[in-house]
Amino acid sequence: MPTPDQYWLALQQRVCAKCVDGDGAGNCRLAQNVECALKTHFPLILGVVQSTSSDSIDPYAERLRNSVCGICINQSADNACRLRDDVDCALDRYYPLIVEVIEEVQRAEVNR
Repeated sequence: MPTPDQYWLALQQRVCAKCVDGDGAGNCRLAQNVECALKTHFPLILGVVQSTSSDSIDPYAERLRNSVCGICINQSADNACRLRDDVDCALDRYYPLIVEVIEEVQRAEVNR
């Protein structure tokens, strides 16, 4: 089984490198007082993806909304999120790619 560090490295290489808030090399350029939702909620995100299996992104997104967004400080009691609405949440913006990367790391381990 891959370690959390292996998943994180793969995400940095494939997701963070493409992020509009990054430097193109996987390093975050968000202000010191702002942390990326992917980094903040990484263990929970990893668990959500690992415990979901579908050919559609919808079940993953539903579990993301319930598990991760539900505890995020940016989501209000009525489940609204200005960051998500403004396409300013990297987790929401790149979630299909995040799922793809995590599942690729899992498959690579199984195929060894």
